[in-house]
Order: sequence, then structure tokens, then C-alpha cells
Amino acid sequence: MAVSDLIQQARARFGQASSVLLRADQPTGEKPWEMFVTDEHTEHYLALKAGGDTDRGMITGVLGGSGVMLFVVVIFIAFFAQRWDLVPSMLWICIPMLLIPFYWETRRPLPLPILFNRRTREVYFDQDGLLFHTPWDGIQALAGEFLMVGPHTGGMRNASLEILVRRLGEPDNALLVSLGPPMGKTLQMQKGFWEWLRAYMDNGPWFDENGQRSDSDAYVKEMLSAHMKPTGFLAYQRQRIAEKKAANDGKNYLEWTDTVLYLGHLLFYPMDWLQEFTYNVAKRRSRNRWPRIVTERLQSDGPTTRLIDLERERGLDV
Repeated sequence: MAVSDLIQQARARFGQASSVLLRADQPTGEKPWEMFVTDEHTEHYLALKAGGDTDRGMITGVLGGSGVMLFVVVIFIAFFAQRWDLVPSMLWICIPMLLIPFYWETRRPLPLPILFNRRTREVYFDQDGLLFHTPWDGIQALAGEFLMVGPHTGGMRNASLEILVRRLGEPDNALLVSLGPPMGKTLQMQKGFWEWLRAYMDNGPWFDENGQRSDSDAYVKEMLSAHMKPTGFLAYQRQRIAEKKAANDGKNYLEWTDTVLYLGHLLFYPMDWLQEFTYNVAKRRSRNRWPRIVTERLQSDGPTTRLIDLERERGLDV
């Protein structure tokens, strides 16, 4: 397929800076690398965060978590001072602190992710309720570097990775979709992420550090484990303390930083848990916004026909 005018125009933006066209069947020479934008990584599809509202649930976490901790403090005060009359009045404060932001944040839809459907070998993207797609085989992608200059940071190189998608039913209506924010990334890193996508589409979650087919998904799990959620820091700190104790023959040689970090993570755990829970609820509600033509193709027993094939059956020039 010839490079589209849209790709040419996008490439012109980089000027003399490095840019490269990427194909599904052409390796870049880099090792596969995940760029911390994966939302779901399953056997049948891969979902990438489309950006926007990544901090969803934070308001609920801060207000609701503060309300929970405040209520616990009041319980202690009521127990030692025998002032149980404080508990009902405090409930009238703490419950709205939790429920009002939770209701507000879960009722607003999250941006739908960019879906890579391995079963049908195609990509889906939603823009304000309009469905865009492209077949993986023959996909057009562009990675390029650009320089940002700031008064405090100086010159900072960044690299973007974009794919070309077309609106369902209107093949001439095309746009470039960025696969994650470009800030702080290099062209080499974006090529590595492209290899991650290539390895997934060819092998599912079973590939090694070279992108080759593997009987195990250990490498994929190792890479995705770097996505440590805020609630995971408490368990991680507990594990580090246990490892220090084991390394010192059972003697617990703790540093003051270990205690501070552990207590800090313990203090903020209710807030972190509420934030993650709110985000997950909002994400589950948002999934219903995908049209049936997409959701049925994400199922293990769903149709395997590509959307581009359905367009060709209608006589559209794609």
C-alpha cells in the first residue's frame, strides 16, 4: 500500500529530524519493550490507554480516604472518651465525602482504549463515538523524533509513535492516532514498543525478550509487573523488609527509612485503594460504549471477519 498523503504530511512535521515508517511485517531490529501504556493484555486482545483521565478516581481516593481515616480517629476518640454521640454526626460527614465524588467520577465515561484484536488482526479506535479501524496486516505507522526547548529544561528529545486508522464506512476519513504520550521517549524506545506490538499480534502473550514465540509468558509477565499500582507499594515495602531480615540471619536490621516508607504507604493505602477501585468501576462502565461489531469480535467465539472485509462487501473503496 502506498504511503498516504496524511503520513507524508505527518512526516514533514519532523523536518530534518529522524523519522521512520513502520510495518507489521518489517522488524526494526530492536528488542520488544513495553512503554507503560498497557491497560489490558489478554490472549485475544491488547488494550492501550488512549490518554486523558489517567488520574480518574483521585478525588474519590483523597476525599473518601480522608473520610475513612477521620472516621477511624473519631471511633478511637469515642472509645477512650466514651463519646459515642460523635459517631452518628461524623457519619453524616464521612459518607458524603466518599459517595458524592465516587458517583461523579464513575458516571463520567473514560476514554476508550486503543484495541489490538489478535483474533481478527485489526486495530480499533474510538473518537467521540465514531469508530475508526485498520487491519494489522498492511498497517501504516510513523515514528519520529522532535526537540522541545524550554527555559529550564533546555533541549529535550522526544519521539512519537502514530498509526493510521480510517473511519468505519468512510475510508477516506482518516486520522493518525498516537500510541501513548511521546514525552521522554526516544526513537529507539518507540521502535522497541512497535516490536512489542508485532510480537503480541504474531504470538499473543507468549514471546521472549527477542520477540520470538515462547511456550511461556514469563517475559511478558515480567515486563507488565513493572506496572506497580499505588496499592502495590505497601506489599513491595513489606517484601523488602522481609528480604533484609532474611539476609541478616533473621535479625531485623531496619533503617529509619524503611519504617517511614512502610508507615507512609500504610497511611495512604485506603486512598490508593479507593482510587483504583473507582477507576476500575469507571472503566467497566465505559466498556459498554463499544459498538457490538467490536465487542463480539473480542470474544473467544466471536466473528473473525475484519471490518475492512465488511466494507469491501459493501463496495467501499478501501
